[in-house]
Amino acid sequence: MLLTRFVRNIVEKRLFSPTDRLLLAVSGGVDSVVLCDLCRSAGFSFEIAHVNFQLRGEDSVLDECFVKGLAEHYHVPIHLKKADTAGYAESHKVSVQVAARQLRYQWFNELLENGPRYLLTAHHADDNVETVLMNFFRGTGITGLRGMVAKHDNIVRPLLFASKKEIIDHAKEKKLSWREDISNASDKYSRNYFRNAVIPMVYKIFPEVESNLAHNISRFAEVEELYLQAVDLHKKKLLEFKGNEVHIPVLKLKKISPLHTVLFEVINEFNFTSHQLNEVIHLLDGEQGSFVQSPTHRIIKNRNWLIIAPKETENAVHIIIGDGDKEVNFPGGVMKVENGTSDLIHFAIDAQVAELDHRRIKFPLLLRKWKAGDYFYPLGMKKKKKVSRFLIDQKLSRTDKEKLYVLESDKKICWVVGMRIDERFKITASTTKVLKISY
Repeated sequence: MLLTRFVRNIVEKRLFSPTDRLLLAVSGGVDSVVLCDLCRSAGFSFEIAHVNFQLRGEDSVLDECFVKGLAEHYHVPIHLKKADTAGYAESHKVSVQVAARQLRYQWFNELLENGPRYLLTAHHADDNVETVLMNFFRGTGITGLRGMVAKHDNIVRPLLFASKKEIIDHAKEKKLSWREDISNASDKYSRNYFRNAVIPMVYKIFPEVESNLAHNISRFAEVEELYLQAVDLHKKKLLEFKGNEVHIPVLKLKKISPLHTVLFEVINEFNFTSHQLNEVIHLLDGEQGSFVQSPTHRIIKNRNWLIIAPKETENAVHIIIGDGDKEVNFPGGVMKVENGTSDLIHFAIDAQVAELDHRRIKFPLLLRKWKAGDYFYPLGMKKKKKVSRFLIDQKLSRTDKEKLYVLESDKKICWVVGMRIDERFKITASTTKVLKISY
């Protein structure tokens, strides 16, 4: 019985508790209608959300009216939204399918902020099979092969265990009414093509294809757990986080095996695709300043480092200074770097020269433009001070402020370049080795 399995699945996978308030995404199709029926029969408290995407003329209006009637039948609150899906797709340069997905989940998240705790969708086992096949042919990592999960953050898919046939059989047994979406019969969209053409052809050769794929998906989910544990170990060794950037040492990365797999899992988080993987690998031996970009980030080759930075900071300059570098060229000028014993110390009063206690320095150093929120301990002061306030006190013009760089050691500013070193890095009577940087 579908209801018994539905409740058991929720309990075993701890999808939500019986007292949680739920928001059901309801299109009016058989899947979401059965989801409503099961939630009511199980005694769960829920509200209904329906989006009219205005893509199918009168049919879209009739779908909305049907869902209104469904909410009245169950005596539950309903949330309705009309969306200009076609206009959104055109203005955002995305497909209609992507536009519909973005619009509905943006709205669902708004509803969840001050209302129900979880969003329930009616995705089922057949949907998951289609998703996995599409991911496989499109190109994916192991995460794409395990398909959708039953719970991710506040989104719950409690019907992933059930096949489409089981859902339809339940609807017929309970004499439920639903709306048929005629667009599901069209092969215009990729998913429909897999549903209506690809899978039926494979079925002729392998009659158990859907059942076998469903079992494989379950196994891939367990394999993914082990896989991600191994990937995380590599990430901990490789990735250095500096503010909103990720720095990866090229020499260390080259020694990683399997390189392609680990690197894909690193860059995938920043919206790079599997098709860009070879481009990123070519950066390892590429020229200084070469880069690859995704819709949100860019990966920059900077000396012996790859830097993953948000695109909003793509015009910023980030220079890595390694132990042993003698000279550094950057848009603000040239820096000369010297390592030496205490004989090198001259207690320079020239603001263009920084003499730092080598014991306090941790390489690599990062040279970058200063930003809001930066702070340091100006030489002679025991309390920290925001760089922005320091610059105001120095009476710098707006133009001069825009040109200013800071030098970081282990995420601590050791020098506001050409202005003042940090108290924590100053040389003392006990200093035996000095790092001298001339700007």
